[in-house]
Amino acid sequence: MYSQNDLDEAVAAGAITPESATALRAFIDQQRHTPAVDEEHFRLITGFNDIFVSIAATILLFAIGWIAHSIGVNLGFRVGGDGPSPLAPAGIAAASWGLALFFTARRRMALPSILLLLAFVGGVTATVGLTIAYFVEGAYQNSDPSPLVIGLTAAAAATAGAAAAFVHWKRFRVPITVAAGAAAVAGIVVALLGAAIGKTPQTMNILLGAGLVLGVAVFLFAMRWDSSDPARITRRSDVAFWLHLLAAPMIVHPVFTLLGLNDGDATVGEGLVVIAIYVALGIAALAIDRRALLVSALAYVLYAMNNLFETFGAVGLNIALTALVIGSALLLLSAFWHQARAVVVEWLPSRLRGYLPATDVRITPQPA
Repeated sequence: MYSQNDLDEAVAAGAITPESATALRAFIDQQRHTPAVDEEHFRLITGFNDIFVSIAATILLFAIGWIAHSIGVNLGFRVGGDGPSPLAPAGIAAASWGLALFFTARRRMALPSILLLLAFVGGVTATVGLTIAYFVEGAYQNSDPSPLVIGLTAAAAATAGAAAAFVHWKRFRVPITVAAGAAAVAGIVVALLGAAIGKTPQTMNILLGAGLVLGVAVFLFAMRWDSSDPARITRRSDVAFWLHLLAAPMIVHPVFTLLGLNDGDATVGEGLVVIAIYVALGIAALAIDRRALLVSALAYVLYAMNNLFETFGAVGLNIALTALVIGSALLLLSAFWHQARAVVVEWLPSRLRGYLPATDVRITPQPA
């Protein structure tokens, strides 16, 4: 199985001509009866060996983290007297980088590369955060650290994570790395904001609002990558996919939380609002040809539908009816995704359509 990026690299290496690559893409589109741009390809696995290596790498990283933690315990280098040692994530980060030198740089394996990237960035972030927490704990032996100190500690850890993502990107160019870096930058902003406003009754709402703004910013950043490759045949499309996958929950969670959906007693009105928002997200997903928005909000709309059926008396079948309605709607949308996209895109301004993937689907029936 070959990805669009593999074809680009084959062309760059001179293995095939650009015309041959274009002809191959056109043939695959014709065989599938759908334009490849609408398939939202991204590289996750290249074969079962990806899964095999990922499992082995996970076991190895777990073992290294355990051993490093034990060493930290013996040295007395742990948080809270009985908490984790910063040596554990440091060992995981170092091992992840070493493994990436082979499985990412040389073997170019997709799933292990994603796993090792997340382990490296997460390991660096945790190492810096736990190390600072260790020294802060020593300075505040008889009192709890202030919100300012906690916020600055989290911001320092997120900064380290952003730097780790940048270094990893410069060396390996794994598409998900940009999303990891964007998440770290968002963490810096939220941590600094939390440190600035301190602990107040409105702190959570302010942070949720900031998260929503950051989610929109990440979405616009993803659209910048998408608009640079509307045909979706280069690595930029993969980068945009992961950014959309990050932006979607950053937008959806604050909105639904601020609406009170997560308090466990959503009203009928709130449930209808959630469904309306989900429909709007579906239209946006169709316009930009990214299904991540629908997937990220799925848990919330399932909860809202379940609550509505329960309110109207279908207590025994509320879960089944919810699954039936949502499952049928999503399958129907999937089956007619290309036709629905054509309708939505047709209503958009021509200037905006130029930044979106084209659709070759005809809207009106044609004579045989």
